[in-house]
Amino acid sequence: MGLEIGIEWLTLIMFGSLLVLLMAGLPLAFVTGGLACVFLFILGDAQALNIVPSRIFPLMTNYQLSAIPLFIFMAAMLERAGIINDMFDVIYKVLGSVKGGLASATIIASTILAAMVGVIGAAVVTMGIIALPAMLKRGYDPKIAMGSIMAGGTLGILIPPSILAIIYAVVAEQSVGELFIGAVIPGLMLSGLYILYVTVRSYINPRLGPPIPVAERVSPREKVRLLGNMSAPIALIVIVLGVIFTGVATPVEAAGIGTFGAFIVAAIHRKLDWYTVREACVTTLKASAMVIWIMFGATIFVGLYVLEGGQQFVQDSLAATGLGPWGILILMQIILIILGMFLDWVGILLLCVPIFVPIIKALGAQAFGLSDPGDLVLWFGVLYLVNMQMSFLSPPFGYALFYLRGVAPAEIPMTDIFKAALPFLFLQVVGLAICMLFPQVITWLPRLVYG
Repeated sequence: MGLEIGIEWLTLIMFGSLLVLLMAGLPLAFVTGGLACVFLFILGDAQALNIVPSRIFPLMTNYQLSAIPLFIFMAAMLERAGIINDMFDVIYKVLGSVKGGLASATIIASTILAAMVGVIGAAVVTMGIIALPAMLKRGYDPKIAMGSIMAGGTLGILIPPSILAIIYAVVAEQSVGELFIGAVIPGLMLSGLYILYVTVRSYINPRLGPPIPVAERVSPREKVRLLGNMSAPIALIVIVLGVIFTGVATPVEAAGIGTFGAFIVAAIHRKLDWYTVREACVTTLKASAMVIWIMFGATIFVGLYVLEGGQQFVQDSLAATGLGPWGILILMQIILIILGMFLDWVGILLLCVPIFVPIIKALGAQAFGLSDPGDLVLWFGVLYLVNMQMSFLSPPFGYALFYLRGVAPAEIPMTDIFKAALPFLFLQVVGLAICMLFPQVITWLPRLVYG
């Protein structure tokens, strides 16, 4: 038999070594998986390594997860076919004459983009390449311009079909469809808050977001024609989300429909060729492989920790703080946001959710004023997704900040990008508070759909 280490020390050693290796710049997937195997061997014997296949196999055979490569492929096809550029162009011409219109257009385009693209980096980078130069050229305040791109880009986590929601549902044994529907209103609410903020600020001080010059504006008839160009991709989104919401198809089947639809949309826009398809396949392969490897590594890591009594230890530690249910919930969210500064989103999900969800369940639905215990995991899931959005925007290590840094003009200092994110980060805190205090925001729509 292997070593006997107390759970307190084990927690320190396991998570400490994880942090050290990540700071050394090693990839998360192999760090978690490798460390888990090393600790399995130290704590047990050769037999203990049997945990590895028994934890990985259920993931390999999980039907729900097959939606991930399909949604990524759908997004990659639409992006390669240049539809995202067209879409920004249309919304921007329709809204250009309003003060702060370009920033609002960016957020609306990002919201629609989020409904096509489950991945977050794509939205920030794409909008950074297309929308940022367009806004700066027309004299927008760089902070408003960059903030709206980053905040809009992070909506991809929340608005379905979100890859993160699929993984959460699998890990927390929650219905993917319910989680998708539960995230719709919070996602649109945040999008609305961003637009409201940008518009109000531009109306108070028109220099921040001037309307586009009269010469560049388009006639109402032209606007209708432009919107007609967008009918194919928007019809695709409506169909994909529609079949999920009406319960006609499971999210996986909907992803299949979406992927097929993406081929058709690309064909309508005359962009369907071997090059487009191949590039989309390569993008899909890279992104899916990354997600699945992280899932494998982190599942073994957490599996071992729970096996050694980590679950009970975390539960007892949280209870010992004497914070009560709301205090514990807020503490969990603070932990998630702090982890978001250092770790990949899939990693955070797989390290925390398996430990947090049982604790939330143990506290009970009554503690949070929810009438139905079934709503508890759903509600916590959407709160978790909003938390992940915040971690993307939070300086100093938020992903969105660095995605934007990669495409922003060199003369804009990093500190400006940080400052640009702060007002939107505050709006996310407001959105999170609304979701926490009024769980109906999350539970109302799934109830309506699923009865």
